[in-house]
Amino acid sequence: MHVVLRPEQYQLLQIEAPQVPPEEIRSAARWKIRDLVSTHVDDLTLDVMRVGDERVRATGQLFVVVTRNALVRELVELGEKLHSPVRVIDVHDTAQRNMQSLLALKEGSGERANAALVIVGSDLALLTISVHGELFYSRRMELGQGFVESRWSGHVSADSAGGDVFSSELEYVPEYVPAGSSMEGAFSESYGGVPNGAGTSVASSVDERAQRFVVEVQRSLDLWERTWSSVPLNGVKVFAGARSQELAQWLGQELGMNVTAMDVDPYFPGFEGGLDEERSLCWPLLGALLRDA
Repeated sequence: MHVVLRPEQYQLLQIEAPQVPPEEIRSAARWKIRDLVSTHVDDLTLDVMRVGDERVRATGQLFVVVTRNALVRELVELGEKLHSPVRVIDVHDTAQRNMQSLLALKEGSGERANAALVIVGSDLALLTISVHGELFYSRRMELGQGFVESRWSGHVSADSAGGDVFSSELEYVPEYVPAGSSMEGAFSESYGGVPNGAGTSVASSVDERAQRFVVEVQRSLDLWERTWSSVPLNGVKVFAGARSQELAQWLGQELGMNVTAMDVDPYFPGFEGGLDEERSLCWPLLGALLRDA
């Protein structure tokens, strides 16, 4: 049985790779993340993978995926009850990487950086950037209740408004993070709320979140361009169920760059059609099934 954890079931951290033999990396990583997690490390299961691809630039950093031991035991017990042993436990970030890498390969752009922005559930967006089929960057963005169902078109971006459009108290400014620090965006930044004040309405709240969402996506892409200027982005692909095309058109206008919907139907016969909720649930499983091993 192949399992894909939901984002709330795990954390993805980034640390400087310990200078130890390969067989000791997990133990060393466990020691290094002890101050980055709220749960005692003895109660966590972790796995590691190198950040990026050696063909682009050696980063000397690791992604560390952590989840609770109790959850792993529950999954193993479920597999035993179903007479289908759990062989792989995957996460959304790598499943999304596999999907966007497949599309980049089919389009002949696998050697360029490609970004994917996927709406997970109803209130979370996951942005990943990959090159050569390897994950270089991952960030979660909390959208807030009602964002996915709201009208996006017609909102004004930060650039067109002549600057930042929300108060400095709520503003999140990502910076380049040197090796050895946790990755910018490794934890979710919530920006679902709006400042209290007279005249604040539901409509303005939605506008605020839409503006903030565009600004945060733009900042992540700008961070990539500054950090990996030798590997320019080939564009952004988005997935938001039935609203994928709408999201692509809106973000493309706001960001002023090539944004297209992630159309995976041609590569997965039988996936087309069906209920949007079912397609959204199956989408990460398709990406997980693309893994090499």
